[in-house]
Formats: sequence, structure tokens, C-alpha cells
Amino acid sequence: MKGKTKPTNQRAKKPTPNLIRWRFVTVCFCISLAMVALIARAAFIQVIEPDRLLQEGDMRSVRVKALHSARGIITDRNGDSLAVSVPVEAVYVDPVTVFKNGGLKDIDRWYALADVLGIDRQAMVNRIERNKTKRFIYLQRQVGPAVADYISGLRLPGIGMNDESRRFYPAGEVSAHLVGVTGIDGRGLEGIERGYDGWLSGEPGRRTVRKDRYGRVVEVISKEAKEEGKPLQLSIDQRLQAISYRAIKQAVADYRATSGSLVMVDVRTGEVLAMVNAPSYNPNNRADLKSFKMRNRAITDVFEPGSTIKPLVVLAALENGVADKSTIIDTGNGVMSIGGARVRDVSKVGEANLRKILQKSSNIGVSKLSLSMPVEALLGLYSSFGIGDATGVNLVGESYGLYPNRRRWSDFERATLSFGYGLSITPAQLARAYAVLGAEGVNRPLSILKTESVVPGKQVASQENTRKVLDMLESVTQEGGSARRAAVDGYRVGAKTGTAKVAVAGGYGDEYIGYTAGIAPLSEPRIAMVVVINEPQGDKYYGGQVAAPVFSDVMKSALQILNIAPDAQQPFLQIANTDNRN
Repeated sequence: MKGKTKPTNQRAKKPTPNLIRWRFVTVCFCISLAMVALIARAAFIQVIEPDRLLQEGDMRSVRVKALHSARGIITDRNGDSLAVSVPVEAVYVDPVTVFKNGGLKDIDRWYALADVLGIDRQAMVNRIERNKTKRFIYLQRQVGPAVADYISGLRLPGIGMNDESRRFYPAGEVSAHLVGVTGIDGRGLEGIERGYDGWLSGEPGRRTVRKDRYGRVVEVISKEAKEEGKPLQLSIDQRLQAISYRAIKQAVADYRATSGSLVMVDVRTGEVLAMVNAPSYNPNNRADLKSFKMRNRAITDVFEPGSTIKPLVVLAALENGVADKSTIIDTGNGVMSIGGARVRDVSKVGEANLRKILQKSSNIGVSKLSLSMPVEALLGLYSSFGIGDATGVNLVGESYGLYPNRRRWSDFERATLSFGYGLSITPAQLARAYAVLGAEGVNRPLSILKTESVVPGKQVASQENTRKVLDMLESVTQEGGSARRAAVDGYRVGAKTGTAKVAVAGGYGDEYIGYTAGIAPLSEPRIAMVVVINEPQGDKYYGGQVAAPVFSDVMKSALQILNIAPDAQQPFLQIANTDNRN
């Protein structure tokens, strides 16, 4: 049909998009650059510096909990407890958690917490409010189980407790100076607790865990076992310790003395059986921890030994051959002039043998013995008996005393050395010297720990001469002797008393120190003991008046407790019998 046109396609064709090359390249370059940057950053984090982010993650999820180890128990030689550890809790607060859970709105429960801990209510509240951003604040340490249970029942948010232990001392003030005390952190501060802190402490364990955001443990990473503290057995006998402390405390009160000390040693082994001081302190009461009470005077305080040193002078004379049992010394009228100074006796002794010189405690007699031998011979014997040296107890604060060491000696200085002036020692050193005498010249270091076997020791003086001196010492506690009050019924006791003025700056003061040192039983020596009463008041201040009765009472009880048979009727030795006839 003419006039009709061909129908056209109704759908128009979409135009083909034109590719703009530079834009495409730019986009691809940016994407590639971003990919390279991400890969480089990932490589830097994963390969080059992974530790920092791991640390950051661990700081948010890993927690280490210390596994508390108990401190080792301390016992006496018979196994009686002197120091034990009891479980307690440390109460702390997390202020961040507190204020995340409503803060201190329920104030009555917070006041109840303060009351049971014994701290000021408002001070505790103010402290928490001032430290809102902190995660850990101690509120109270060493809280008992009953209080800990009460705190748990309060259900306060942010309050937690950590396991701790507190030291308890069953013997209290009786053994306080010897055993010592620990601080709030469980570390030893004094005595055995400090000296053997590493042995007693042990090593705490560690438990490392990972927690989620809600505080739940999701992984136990590691666990290190704790190592408990090791036990320690001392040489002291708590029975002897108790009677010694009771006696010395009573003497200090009776004579209104500044202080008193007593040291008891086993002659055969060198073990310390008792070491006490008065005044003492209660280690279970921290309010009673005062420095003047806590000092172990038996090893720290020094004094001039006075007449208690005279048996060693007689022994030195015997050892150096300047005198024997038949030697007679003329002490004159009780006064001897030496280089413009005078040596006096308390009473006239006249002509006397070595036994009588010790019995009457003649200063002139021992002075003449000292002047008859080189000064090195006398000082050498003093040194060999442990004077001027550490005793071996290994306790913190032990003093070595004052041991003279000079090139030139005047005759008067040599004379004063023989009756205990010009040198100073501790009660423990004097007890060691008498233990050496009782061991027939064998020097063993003192031990505060129970020994498994006897230390061999060193022979520093002949057995024969030391036995002679022991026999002479017995006469000092008999009729006519200066230490009669130190005698013990039924036992042969050798003892020597002494009295010295307290040394002060520039000379001597007006106060005195009275002391007694001795050995029993003489047939077979077992115990050496020293009693010191410092600055007794009143008319009685001589060692024979204030210290000798304490020596007698404690020695009698000790011999009975140790089940040592009486020896008063037993013959001594042939040397003694021969000497008695002269």
C-alpha cells in the first residue's frame, strides 16, 4: 500500500558509556594504595611490632593471682610451737567498681564496714571518693575469719579480700626477744624471724588467667606451685625459757632495776637452752612494739665483766706456768700501789693460794698473776675463750663488745684487765666463756638452732688445768666464798659474782651492774649460765645480792627439769682431792 511507512522500533537504544581512562586509573591507584597500606600496617603489627598490642590486650584481659605461701613454723627443741601462721584476709576496695554500681548510696552498709574494721566512717568514705579512678586501695590488713565472713555478708560492690597469714606467738613475751616478730607484710623484723627470714618465708605461687569483660575466667594460662616456708627448730627449751623469764622479771621488779638478762648454755653442745630479757614485749600486740622493749640485751648490751673474768686469769697463770696449786700469793693489807694508782681488795686476804684468791675474789691476787705473765698470754686466753668475738648465735644486732688492742700497756692497765676492767662483753659472750670452761677447755660456737650432732670444737686450754679451776670455783659458792647465794642444794656448783659501775661518757656513773656466772654440776658439767641485773636501785646492788639468788633458783629448776642427778656427795677427781688437802 502506497503512502504507508515502515514502523519504527519503539525502544531506543541506551547509549554506550564512555570509559574515562584517567578516572579509572585514579580509582584503581587509590584502591591499590589503600590495599598496600593495609597490608603494610598488618605486616608491621603482626611481624615487626606485635608485642605492644599483645601487651595492651593482656592488660585488659590477663590477671595474675598470687598463691599465698604460709611462713614456716618455729618450735623449741621439744617441738613446742613458738611461732605459727594463721590464715587471715586483706580487705581492699575498687573505687571504679563502687561508682559503677551506684557508689556509696547505701551508706549504712558502708558505715557497718568501717565499724567492723575499726576505722573512722567518714574518713573511709572520703578516701574512696577522693580516689574514684583507682582500682585498688587497702582498707585493712590481716583481718580475722569472723570479720571476713561478716564483710562478705554485707555484699558491697567493689569490696574484695585477698588471702594472707598473720604470725601468732604462743609463748608471748617469754620468748619475744629471741624469736622476734614480723611486719605487716610478713617479713621478719627482729630476732630469729629476721635472721632466718629467707628460710622461713618460702616462695608464693602464681596463677595466670584470662578474663572476659564480665570478670569471668575463660582461660587458665599458667600456674606456678607455691613453696611453703620451711620449719625451724630452735635449741631453747621452752620450759627453761619460762622459768628463766619469770625469775628475771621478778628480780627486775624487786630491785627496781632498769633491765635484766639471763643466758643458759648446754656445755656439751654449745646450744642455747634459754635466753631472756626483762622488760619484754608482747609480739602479738603491735601497740606494744617499742624499741626499748624489743632490744635483745643478752647479745646487744655490753658491760665490764668484773670479777667473773678472774677464773680465766687463774687458768692463764696455770697454762703459762707462772703458778700452780701450791703457789702462795701475798696480798698484803688489801691495798697495792701500781704506777701511782691503787688496787684494793674488799677485805684483807693476806697470804692465799689460787683457790682462796678466787674464793675471796682478791683483786690484788689476780693482779699479781697478770703482772707475772706477758699481757699477750692473758689476752690470748681471753680471745681463745670467745671474748671479743661473735658467739655463733647468728642473731641480728649482736655486739662483739670492746676488746683492747694496743701496743703499750702500763702495769696498772695490765692489772685492771685481770679483774674485768678495760674490756666489755655481752652476757652471751660471758656465757660462752664459762661454757668453754665447763667443757674442759673445748671451745664451741654457741648455737640457737638444735644441733643434730655435737660440734667437735677446738681445745684451747688443757683439760687438767680447767678441771683445777672448776674445783676452785666450787669453793666460791661454799662457806666463806663470795657467791654463797648461788649455791644449789644437792649439787656441786661453781660460780663467780661480779659488780661493776655503769660506764658513761668520760668515765663511770653512779649506777651499778650486778651479775653472776657459773657452771653446774661440777662432777660432769652440763649447764653454764649468766645472770645480769642492770642498775638495781636501793642498798642492794652487788652481784652476790641481786644476781646470785636468781642464778640459784633458775639453776635448781633447770637441773631438775633436765633430770640431772644430784652430785653433792660424789667425789670429784683425784686432782681436786689432792688440792683440797693443801
